[in-house]
Amino acid sequence: MEKYLEYWDELFSKPTTELKFSNNFELLIAVLLSAQCTDKRVNAVTENLFKKYKTPQDFSKLSQQELEKEIYSCGFYRKKSKSIINISREIIDKHDGKVPNTIEKLKSLNGIGQKTASVIFSIGFGGDAIAVDTHVLRVSKRLGFSNAENVKKCEEDLKKLIDKSLWSKTNSQMVLFGRYYCKARSPKCETCKLKEICKYKLEQN
Repeated sequence: MEKYLEYWDELFSKPTTELKFSNNFELLIAVLLSAQCTDKRVNAVTENLFKKYKTPQDFSKLSQQELEKEIYSCGFYRKKSKSIINISREIIDKHDGKVPNTIEKLKSLNGIGQKTASVIFSIGFGGDAIAVDTHVLRVSKRLGFSNAENVKKCEEDLKKLIDKSLWSKTNSQMVLFGRYYCKARSPKCETCKLKEICKYKLEQN
C-alpha cells in the first residue's frame, strides 16, 4: 500500500468531503441528499436550505411536501424528504436533539445505513471509518485491493489492507482519486503514477 498512499498524499494532502456544512446535523442532511446525486448539486440546494432550516426541530416541523419542493433537484426527493423529517424527529425524541456519535447509534436512525453512518462518524466526529461509495468500489477493483461486487465485502477488504489510523484519510483520498483521476469513463491512466502497478492498466496492456 505504501506507493498508493504516498501518491495520494501527493495529490490530496488534506482530503475531506466536498459537501458544505457548518455542523454535524447539516452534514447528516447533506450526506442523505448526496445519494445518487453530485456534491455540487447538493451544495447548491443546501446553500438556501440551511438558511431557512437549521436544526432538527426546524426540519421536524416541515411537511413532506414542503421539503420535497426544497430538495427536488437532488433526485429521489420523496424518499429523501420523508427520511430527513423522520430522522430529525428521532434525533429530537431519542438523542436529545443531537446527532449520535457512534456508527451503531447512527445506523439505528431510520434510513441511515453503514456507508452514511461511516461518513458522518468519520468526517463529523473524527472517527476511524471506511465508507465505500461507487468511487471507492471502482478504485479498489482497478488497483486490485478488492474483487468484491458489494460495498460490505469491499469495506472488509480495505480494512485489512489499511492501518486503522489511516482509514478515514485514505477513504477520502480514494473518493477524490476516483472522482477526478480514476474516473469511470476516460480515466487519466497515462498521467497516473500508479499505472505501472495498477491491475486495470496492466490488464489493458
